[in-house]
Amino acid sequence: MTTEGATVEEKAQDMQDGLESKIGSFGKGKYGRILQMAHTPDKEEYLKTSKVSAIGIIILGALGFAIMWIMTYLPDYF
Repeated sequence: MTTEGATVEEKAQDMQDGLESKIGSFGKGKYGRILQMAHTPDKEEYLKTSKVSAIGIIILGALGFAIMWIMTYLPDYF
């Protein structure tokens, strides 16, 4: 029973070591510069992003409504 517990512990330690090595090298690879430049947006930047996103959603909704209206009512004229 103690041998079985030791193998489970060894497997768990190996898994933890592998995970730690992957996480430790994450900021040094191709994503390192992005992680260094990343920052929390301030209030002004957050509001601009929200406004642009809202405008895009409204434009897409209006376009979808226009297409639906055209497909519903214009076939009657042909």
